[in-house]
Amino acid sequence: MTKHYYSIGEVSNLLDVKPHVLRYWEVEIPAIRPKKSGHKRRYNLQQIETLKKIKDMLYNQRYTIEGARQKLRQDKEMRQELRAEAVAKQKLQVNAAMPAIARELMDIKNGLIKLKKDCKKLTGK
Repeated sequence: MTKHYYSIGEVSNLLDVKPHVLRYWEVEIPAIRPKKSGHKRRYNLQQIETLKKIKDMLYNQRYTIEGARQKLRQDKEMRQELRAEAVAKQKLQVNAAMPAIARELMDIKNGLIKLKKDCKKLTGK
């Protein structure tokens, strides 16, 4: 079972960076905003994944802090666009299916009306 939140020390050990580096990234990059309980930071798994990306961008891909900030912003905007496109596609599919669904509902309604009439005939009411 995984934890929901991790301390700055745990994240520091996991990423092999000093806690002051994490605090600096937190100030410089808005994508990282851990919850704070008193003076203790609590990072969730999504934030840790973002920190891993930042470390890779800064240490391996040689991005600057500003470059990493912009890349994260662009990635977020791209995900939002893709999500919006997927929602729009689903809406089109639903709208295309509506006439068929309306016909099926009318068939069900007519079947229920016929069934009601047949029941009245059988019961004499």
